[in-house]
Amino acid sequence: MDNALVIGGTRFIGRHLVSDLLDNGYAVTLFNRGTHDNPFEDDPRVQHVQGDRTDDNALRTAKLTVEPDAVFDCVAYKPGDVASAVDIFADVDAYVYISSGAAYGTETIPKREGVTDLCDCTDEQATDDSPESYGPRKAEGDRVVFEAASRGINAMSVRPCIVYGPHDYTERLDYWIDRVLNYDRLVVPGDGTNVWHRAYVEDVASAMRLVAEEGEPGEAYNVGDRRLVTLEEMVEVIADAAGTDVEVVHAGERELAAAGLDTTDFVLYREYPHVLSTDKLARLGWDSTPVEEAMRRSVAAHRDSDRDGSEHDPGRDAETRVLSILDTL
Repeated sequence: MDNALVIGGTRFIGRHLVSDLLDNGYAVTLFNRGTHDNPFEDDPRVQHVQGDRTDDNALRTAKLTVEPDAVFDCVAYKPGDVASAVDIFADVDAYVYISSGAAYGTETIPKREGVTDLCDCTDEQATDDSPESYGPRKAEGDRVVFEAASRGINAMSVRPCIVYGPHDYTERLDYWIDRVLNYDRLVVPGDGTNVWHRAYVEDVASAMRLVAEEGEPGEAYNVGDRRLVTLEEMVEVIADAAGTDVEVVHAGERELAAAGLDTTDFVLYREYPHVLSTDKLARLGWDSTPVEEAMRRSVAAHRDSDRDGSEHDPGRDAETRVLSILDTL
């Protein structure tokens, strides 16, 4: 297996996947609309076929042009996209679909492949574009993969949790990095012990390749850091990576409300722990980057970028009011 077609491939996970494939000797072709800058435009090892992934004829043309051994689907957001792709690429050695930890429909600790129930997906949700339908759509895409494998198609699924790292256009982690770099005291909602499992992007990329090479058709594989850290520990790891000190100040619902804030105003906060079991993927020989090293790379990339996570900012003035309230208690 040495010829890969990446559907997507220029932004976040796909960008790191292409780099991983190149590092492991693959010939790589990108299939996308060309609406985003192509970081591999000047790399002669990476070819480009332009087209819309929702256009089945364009996908068929890409298949005939590339004749891939492995197909990595980074931008299948609706189950209909997956259904078309598994049929078009029915004879490849591996079709790998990026699902999500959001596909799980039951709050258990940890969430296990084949054990924890997936979200249901109505016909309306299957074609919806709202954030509320994201988990159900990804779950239904998984079910399409499982059904395709039952027909002899080499289709597999990878389920990352919250992904972070260089080139993260969501800027969720960038908010916290920016806070650590610019302030000595940070408000952390709750008692700081909440857990929302995260996955370093380079590890997601290597997991996708490994699943294509070693995974079993019809199986799903969770991806997440092998060592989990709480929200407060994440802030401390960021501070260590940045070479600075920061004081974490816990704020409960009452103190936050007094400043017009809520725990959910803070990105990466989740009241109930979201933890994925990664043992199944590890049995294929996969491991994650140590959290400290992953964060060093993430902080360095943040400093070299113009990202500040301001889209997720609850407002420093409001945080300052919270700090003042807590200082008087």
